[in-house]
Amino acid sequence: MNPSGLATIGAALSAAFHLRADYRGPRWQAYVFKPLTTGLLLTSAALATPAQGPRYQIAVTVGLALSLLGDVFLMLPRDLFLAGLSSFLLAHLAYIVAFTSALPIGTAPALLLPLLAAAGILIRLLWPRVGRLRLPVLLYTAVILLMVWQAWARGWEFRTLGAGLAAVGATSFMVSDALLALNRFRRPWASAQALVMSTYVAAQALIALSVGTP
Repeated sequence: MNPSGLATIGAALSAAFHLRADYRGPRWQAYVFKPLTTGLLLTSAALATPAQGPRYQIAVTVGLALSLLGDVFLMLPRDLFLAGLSSFLLAHLAYIVAFTSALPIGTAPALLLPLLAAAGILIRLLWPRVGRLRLPVLLYTAVILLMVWQAWARGWEFRTLGAGLAAVGATSFMVSDALLALNRFRRPWASAQALVMSTYVAAQALIALSVGTP
């Protein structure tokens, strides 16, 4: 197996250890395995033979690096939610750069409609609770919608496995962020962390795998 594949397997194992530590401890293991998981996915994308071109690979690698920074901000004991949100916003912008390679923004406009409907419902649920974060949350929502829309358009236009992996990964990222926001601003529930992290890791893994998949 090539180094990129080994890094992906390592990321899956690291994610499992992180989730276990989140629920059973010790806490220091969560601090180790959460960034390690994203770091290994970054390594996987960086070492892959680019099937989508160098721009796509570089942009995805930058997105994963920014996500790694966001992971660190969100897991620290201090409330650095805004810093984490900013890091992931920049990560989504990097993914948009990747997904617009060979496909301009605005392709398949009909695909945007269900995303706008879902975003409207989520914002309505969060709006009374986000307080001073309303503007950052709106900006973040707009950027992730653009990212997912472009990933869907790429999958629709190209009909390749690589484009499909990116589209499913982008969708999983949106689901993970929605669950995180609902858990933080609406009502926390016991299984939230498992759902947020499983969809998040799946999202990053699929986007990383798309780099080397034709």
